[in-house]
Amino acid sequence: MAHHRFVPTHYHVAIGAHPPVLRVAPGDTVSTTTVDARGRDQSDQQVTERGNPQTGPFYVEGAEPGDTLVMRFDRIWPNRKRGWTGTAVAPNVLDPGFDPAFADRVDLAEWEVDLEKGTARMISPASPLGKLAMPLAPMLGCFGVAPPRSQAISTATSSTHGGNMDYRGFVQGATVYFPVFVPGALLHLGDCHAVQGDGEIVGTGIEISAEVTFGVDLIKNHPINWPHAENAEYIMTVGNARPLDQCVQHATTEMLRWLTGDFGLDARTAHLLLGQCVQYDLGNIYDPAYTMVCKVSKQVLAEIGAGRK
Repeated sequence: MAHHRFVPTHYHVAIGAHPPVLRVAPGDTVSTTTVDARGRDQSDQQVTERGNPQTGPFYVEGAEPGDTLVMRFDRIWPNRKRGWTGTAVAPNVLDPGFDPAFADRVDLAEWEVDLEKGTARMISPASPLGKLAMPLAPMLGCFGVAPPRSQAISTATSSTHGGNMDYRGFVQGATVYFPVFVPGALLHLGDCHAVQGDGEIVGTGIEISAEVTFGVDLIKNHPINWPHAENAEYIMTVGNARPLDQCVQHATTEMLRWLTGDFGLDARTAHLLLGQCVQYDLGNIYDPAYTMVCKVSKQVLAEIGAGRK
């Protein structure tokens, strides 16, 4: 197992089968950096085009279609002291014709990020939010593997390969599982948010550049249909689609597959369990494809004796 340090020199605004920037083996870890959604680096300098630019892709030795790629977030932390957000809730989240009650359309708000205290505060003496020190909860909004059928999919959206899911649970300590569609998997990552509410309803979190350390592994000959994830408390499945009911369907169906496959529950038990114990988190409800996360408590699974095969 090796630890790699990678300094990116170029970025991608589509996730696809681009030439790999580094080859790593299962069990390896990588430390690297990401730029913000507008292509600005830790010095707040524009170094690439806007649109959730991705670092990578990273080629994982031995990964083949039909495998599952394992990605573990060991560290995600902003590396500059200013971030920015959108300022208006997206119209598709509001009633048609709702008046936002402000005439000016200031596109961006700036936020001061205190890396030592671990807080973010809006830079505006006129706003009450300037008094609010929000705890940092850094997460990656956009990451994933090269999609199938030689596609290159914009980092504005998401699908079975991952992509722009904007789920606030993808933080340090989380492990994410992706279906492998191409040799090497070709893992991309970017779009750090220092803080973000559910749904990314203003089109951004607090967008910022970051330092990221992640580990990779493989589950051979183990196909999945949609991304999976877990943390200390939950197992999770991710559905990406629009309309919202379709991503709920994808996430829920994938959870049933996981419970009856890897966890060995019979179908009736799995359905009954979800009926009373399922939890849902809204990832992104702003971008072309929405994201819904279906969660089941690990404590509940332990209490019924359900464990991975």
